[in-house]
Amino acid sequence: MTQTEQIPAEAVIHNARILDGDRATFSEETADTWIAIADGTVTARGRGDGWKDRAASARVDVIDAAGGYVAPAFVDIHCHGAGGASAEDGSEGIDAILDVHRAHGTGRLALSYVSDTIEGLCESLRAGAGLVSERAMVMGLHAEGPFLSPDFKGAHAPEVLTSPTPEAVEAILEAADGTLSQITIAPELPGALDAIGRFSAAGVRVAVGHTAADYALAAQAFEMGASILTHAFNAMPGIHHRAPGPVLAAAEAEHVTVELINDGVHVVAPVARMLHELAPGRLALITDAMAATGLHDGSYHLGSLPVEVKASVARLVTADGTQGAIAGSTLTMDEAVKRAVAEVGLSPFDAVQSAGFVPLRAGGGMPESGDSLHATGGTAGAAGAGSLLAPGMSADLLLLDEDMSIRASSLGD
Repeated sequence: MTQTEQIPAEAVIHNARILDGDRATFSEETADTWIAIADGTVTARGRGDGWKDRAASARVDVIDAAGGYVAPAFVDIHCHGAGGASAEDGSEGIDAILDVHRAHGTGRLALSYVSDTIEGLCESLRAGAGLVSERAMVMGLHAEGPFLSPDFKGAHAPEVLTSPTPEAVEAILEAADGTLSQITIAPELPGALDAIGRFSAAGVRVAVGHTAADYALAAQAFEMGASILTHAFNAMPGIHHRAPGPVLAAAEAEHVTVELINDGVHVVAPVARMLHELAPGRLALITDAMAATGLHDGSYHLGSLPVEVKASVARLVTADGTQGAIAGSTLTMDEAVKRAVAEVGLSPFDAVQSAGFVPLRAGGGMPESGDSLHATGGTAGAAGAGSLLAPGMSADLLLLDEDMSIRASSLGD
């Protein structure tokens, strides 16, 4: 099978290690070794030769995984674009974005919007709300701003950054119409803590990011309901022995998911390894991908700002034409997972969980308890808490080679 081959609608995959289930009890030695799917649904899974009974039907394709892995489709909760298009392009650009990320193993994603005026953001959110209802792959919307620190603005236009007023918060909630899954806020801004409480009460996951907040203020934001740290270490103070900062505040708040852009540029491997050790089971791999993702080096835009991509690294173009701050990434989830295993040192299971179950839970795609969601019949059974590939659930899965490369996939539209 080639990397891009589609797994048939009715198939049994055997001689595999299924990277799915409860993190507390999972081991590759006792993992299920086969899985059966039909009509887009997982019908059974187990160990040993039980797959042979399922393969008796002439309609079933039998796939030998050759000792590779089966993993749930990846979930990206922080994605600005791909294929030359950005989230702000709405319906005109959505196919380009989804096609690129689907080809790299992503089954669901949140469309992320860069900072804009409140009016501009609301216009984008109204268009995005329609995409959430029309496209199953779009799990929600993420407003990365404009409630961000001007001192840690990164690749956000400084002229649109502002503090959250009650009127602005209500306008955003109304425009998104229940589809806003995440919003990034700097908690030191006037009115920010009240906004965190209001968004949280409305079911929106609040992320702390693009912030000058110290440890104590970040911890207070998490106590107020914030539950995500936006791209850890980027656009925020780092860890200092007398000023631990927001990263350690997030690590100590056990309900907080920590985003990581694992491209080796935003955060180098030893620091990424430390982050995993600080917050085990709470690390979410993200792409922060912008329009250049899936394309060649060249000139692009992130929101209203010009960006130059060289050697796959996106940076703002400054007034004198030189390269400035990192501006998103051209990362894809499959590359993030491969790096997590090969360079950071995560186990294949932890890497896959960080690219699937953890971000899905963080984005509201499944209950905090880890119980199965989106089941189409049946129960999780032996697959256990945290399973995304239990019998009765959607068969959005990937067949991975031992180096974590995608060999084949079964992903919905």
